[in-house]
Amino acid sequence: MGVMAYTAWGLLPLFLKLLQPLPPVDILSHRILWSLLLLGILAALLRRGAALGRVVRSPRLLATLVGSATLIGINWLIYVEAVNSGHVLQASLGYFINPLVNVLLGVVILRERLGRVEIVAVALAAIGVATLAIWQHALPHVSLALALTFGLYGLVRKMAPVDSLEGLLVETALLSPLALAWLLSPAGAGLPAAGPSMALLASSGVVTAVPMLMFASAAKRIRYADLGLLQYIAPTLQLFCAVVLFGEPLLPIHLVAFAFIWTALVIYGVATWRRAAQAMPMMPE
Repeated sequence: MGVMAYTAWGLLPLFLKLLQPLPPVDILSHRILWSLLLLGILAALLRRGAALGRVVRSPRLLATLVGSATLIGINWLIYVEAVNSGHVLQASLGYFINPLVNVLLGVVILRERLGRVEIVAVALAAIGVATLAIWQHALPHVSLALALTFGLYGLVRKMAPVDSLEGLLVETALLSPLALAWLLSPAGAGLPAAGPSMALLASSGVVTAVPMLMFASAAKRIRYADLGLLQYIAPTLQLFCAVVLFGEPLLPIHLVAFAFIWTALVIYGVATWRRAAQAMPMMPE
C-alpha cells in the first residue's frame, strides 16, 4: 500500500497539468469535494456508519482530525501551486526532504531508535539538502513547507486511533465547507470554456482519496522511519516528470544534492532490509 500510494503521488503532476487553466485554489476545492463524495459512498457501501459515529462523538479525536485536515489542506494547496507555476522540481525536493522530517519526528516524538548505519544515511541526506540551500543562499521555502506539512500530517494520523477511511472522510468533510464556499464565491473561477471537463474534475476525487487511504493504512502498519524510506519513490518520479516531460532545468548543483540523497537512500534501504531479514523466524527444515 505504501509503494502504490507513493507511486501515485509521484505521477500526480501529470494529472494536475490536465486541470489547467483552473487556479490552484479551485483545483484544491474540487479535489476536496469530489473526494468527500467518493469517501462517503465507500463508507456507506462498507457500512462504516457506526465507526464514523464514534469518531464524530469523540471531541478529542475530532480535534486531532481538525489539525490533520489543516495540515493536509495546506500541503495540497502548496503542491498544486508548485505544479501550476512550473516548479515541480522544487516540489520533488520537498518530498526528498520529507524522509528527514519523518525520521526526526519518529526519533524525537515516537522514540524510535536508529542504528549507526541509519544515522549515517540520514546525515548524508541532510548534507544534500544543505548543499542546495547554501548554493541558493536561502532555504528552499516551498520544499521545506511541503516536507514539514506532510511529515506532521503523517505523524498525527499515525497517532490518531482512527481507521484510514473514517479519518480521511472526516478530514475532507471538515475542509469541504471552505472548498464549497470558495467555488460559490465571486473569487472562484468557475469552469472556463477551455478548462477541464466535469468528468476529469470528478476523477480528481479518486486521484486524491485512493492514495491517501493507502498511505494512512501503511502508516499504521510500519515504522514511521521506514515509511520515510518508501517516500523516495514519489519525488524520484516527480523529478523525472519535471526534467524529462516538463522541461524544467536540472542544474549541476541539483545533481550533487540528489547524489547525497540517493546514496543515503541506498544505505538506509540496505540497513532496513538486513534488519527485516534478521527478524524473520527460521523456517524448519
